[in-house]
Amino acid sequence: QHGTAIVTAAGLINALELQGKTLAEAKIVCLGAGSAAIAGMRLLIHMGAARSNITMLDRQGVIYQGRDGVNEYKAEFANDTLLRTLEDACEGADVFIGLSGANLLSSATLLTMAKNPVVFACSNPDPEISPEEAHATRDDVIVATGRSDFPNQVNNVWGFPYIFRGALDVRATAITEQMKVAAVHALKDLAREPVLPEVAKAYQLDSLEYGKEYIIPKPLDPRLLTHVSAAVAKAAIDSGVALAGYPEH
Repeated sequence: QHGTAIVTAAGLINALELQGKTLAEAKIVCLGAGSAAIAGMRLLIHMGAARSNITMLDRQGVIYQGRDGVNEYKAEFANDTLLRTLEDACEGADVFIGLSGANLLSSATLLTMAKNPVVFACSNPDPEISPEEAHATRDDVIVATGRSDFPNQVNNVWGFPYIFRGALDVRATAITEQMKVAAVHALKDLAREPVLPEVAKAYQLDSLEYGKEYIIPKPLDPRLLTHVSAAVAKAAIDSGVALAGYPEH
């Protein structure tokens, strides 16, 4: 789940900046408590999110301290809180991250979120709320999904070719936190650079630029190979997991 976590973090940092917010202060709701959710929230904390500002939910609702039947991985995100439902958690929240199922975030619940919210509805093929419904509900929301036919695609399509290419190039023996953070910054920064005309053309767009509908590079951007892979490779070397030299051919 490295790819999903890295892309989520990169897109979220950019989205929060565009909304006038910071990761350190953002109140985050994570609907879903599987491996992707756990990996994603751990990386966000590593990058500066406050654990106490993250409310995680599974099928039984909010994961809170003292709740029965919570495994050791979910317990890592159990807060001392009176919040119990998704509706409770979303009230006043800055960020909703969905890694769960289709149509679970209602427009009524979206309306209760803080000003300038960020919604990552990543369930595929049907997101927790459709971008059309989210934008019809609020004009101040930034929406990302896991699908390529909507703006702001957030899924692990970036992970396999680029993150692992960087790791393999230096024969890394592990994927370290430093490597993941390097990939986050490479993705985040590339989104802010001018988009190549051929990338916009590939998506049948006249132009594309950093903003609310472009918070993460398109997966067809050829610069991902040089930016992300190189950043990951350098971080592997710096963190001591790269093997010296290359195998003989």
